[in-house]
Amino acid sequence: MVSVDNRIGNLEDEIEECNNGSKVNEFASVDISTSRKTFMSCENPERKFQGTSNSLPNRINLIKFDSPSANFMRIATEKDKISQSVPSRSPQPHCLKESFSGMFGEKLDWRTVKKMGMEWFRNPINIALFAWILCVAVSGAILFLVMTGMLNSVLPIKSVRNTWFEVNNQILNALFTLMCLYQHPKRFHHLVLLCRWRPSDISTLRKLYCKNGTYKPHEWTHMMVVVMLLHLNCFSQYALCGLNLGYKRSDRPAVGVGICISIAIAAPAVAGLYTILCPLGKDYDCEMDEEAQVQITAAQMQEPRQKPFKMKYSFASKDQRQVIENRPKWSGGILDIWEDISLAYLSLFCTFCVFGWNMERLGFGNMYVHIATFMLFCVAPFWIFVLAAVNIDDDDVRQPLVAVGILLCFFGLLYGGFWRILMRKRFNLPAYNFCFGKPSVSDCTLWLCCCWCSLAQEARTADHYDLVQQKLCSKDPDQPSIRPLAREHFVSTKSGTSSDRPLATLEEEHSQSGKDGIMNPPIPSLIQREAP
Repeated sequence: MVSVDNRIGNLEDEIEECNNGSKVNEFASVDISTSRKTFMSCENPERKFQGTSNSLPNRINLIKFDSPSANFMRIATEKDKISQSVPSRSPQPHCLKESFSGMFGEKLDWRTVKKMGMEWFRNPINIALFAWILCVAVSGAILFLVMTGMLNSVLPIKSVRNTWFEVNNQILNALFTLMCLYQHPKRFHHLVLLCRWRPSDISTLRKLYCKNGTYKPHEWTHMMVVVMLLHLNCFSQYALCGLNLGYKRSDRPAVGVGICISIAIAAPAVAGLYTILCPLGKDYDCEMDEEAQVQITAAQMQEPRQKPFKMKYSFASKDQRQVIENRPKWSGGILDIWEDISLAYLSLFCTFCVFGWNMERLGFGNMYVHIATFMLFCVAPFWIFVLAAVNIDDDDVRQPLVAVGILLCFFGLLYGGFWRILMRKRFNLPAYNFCFGKPSVSDCTLWLCCCWCSLAQEARTADHYDLVQQKLCSKDPDQPSIRPLAREHFVSTKSGTSSDRPLATLEEEHSQSGKDGIMNPPIPSLIQREAP
């Protein structure tokens, strides 16, 4: 009987031979047991591992666990295989890039620059972004002048300079913290999509992170790096906000503030450069992507021919008698909030939840992202500016900061107005022109003056119609807004005689034919006996 020490020694010798590059043949299994009642098997030990050429590496894997980097590479390889099976959409040129190339190609056209600027300012998000940039620029400039001593002649007293420094420092801290809070729900959603990595998630993330929205080599790994850097930016800004709000200037740790500022600035900068320099920002002619598209095209060609027939005449079926509304209308007036009692109470007491739910079913994004973002727009400015005012000793500055926080919370309702504008434009809904004759300004005014009434109207409108392929369709099958012509209810046969059967019956008969075109006998329910 072989002792335990000898067996362990033999196993270590075999592992050393494998590491030295020598060829290791199949070896017998070694049963280690301290009991004398256990005997070695009488079978030929070579048969146990017959057909297993890499038995020693398998044993090593049992002894040693995979490192985190190896696990990450394995997951990245699996994700890349999934992404290769998702075809890319046809690349679309960037409109802004084309506009700049045409504008600066020969000479600077100021009319084109003015036109682009006016179009940019028509977007409410761009207006808010411009106001944020302007506030950051003014506060940053004042803070820089105070730090460098350029305002010593204007502010000769040191305590006054310290007050100006702290005020602008708290304003900048609040502005950058609010921007991170507003962006963080989307970044969390992108992280969830990366972890889930379904075909629809891949297409969504490609539009955001890949150049031209096409497949890139190892795109999951590169997207994960960018998303994690953006999360690092948010968390470092939150840490900096905690230091600024939790400590007075004299007690604030300078090392912690410097580290947080460095990470908060470097993380988004590195993420932007990485997106441009890594494969996400380059053009690739991927053969795998072309093969996937060819396979999908071939699969579509092999589908039964009755499917296009059904799609073409789907309005004739009994269950899908829906007609697209070219000019839909709002369901009720703006003040008809009590038209639906349950929806009215939900709009009053669950405003954020109803808004997110309504946006998701209309195809405007994820429900949870809308709920979190809308809540942050309406709540976060008050708390950020109130906490910032606590660290300021001047009462004349505290009250304006609190007032600014309340005002920003009120203007947070413009988030609902922005999505109302997109809803009206996408579905061609009637516009309100009571505010300076501008529909967009009127939509924002409705949300500022009566957000609950506007939300209830939008939810009632979504209930009144069905959403089919990003179009609103009437739910009433008996009174469609667009009726088919009389001749469209009947189809003439090849012999030239008219048939009195509707298209729905022909569709059912067509579905009875096989894939090879051979007609099958109709089922008894389709056989109609003619009257004598």
